[in-house]
Amino acid sequence: MRLEYEAAGYVTRQIRSEVPDVSPQGNAQADRRHSDRFPIQREVRYRILNKRAGEEIGAGKTVNISSSGVLFTAEHILLPGRRLELSISWPAQLNNRCALKLVARGRLVRFKDGCAAIEIQQYEFRTAATATKNPAALQSVN
Repeated sequence: MRLEYEAAGYVTRQIRSEVPDVSPQGNAQADRRHSDRFPIQREVRYRILNKRAGEEIGAGKTVNISSSGVLFTAEHILLPGRRLELSISWPAQLNNRCALKLVARGRLVRFKDGCAAIEIQQYEFRTAATATKNPAALQSVN
């Protein structure tokens, strides 16, 4: 099944697997995903949520997004079961003026060939910080 939609000038296709998975025993199984995936490539920054260790951060690009998960490329090897926070640049703007980012938290369910998949447990849209046009404004006045 393919479905097209348009949001903020971006046209993408909804992907739903129509080919059943085949187990090693030769039994056909339906795709277990409950949500449709959209092939959206956006910049992503991630950090591992671990109070005991130092902060681990990285960057990559999304491969696809659904309402329940995100598949993205990662700079580092990530261990399944860890909790992550993703910050994804969003293509739409608030009131056509303010950049947005999707901040999602969840559990890493798999990592293979440089791609990581998280199951989203919590998410929110936030306004994205923008760089100032005047570099002098960044300097503090003594």
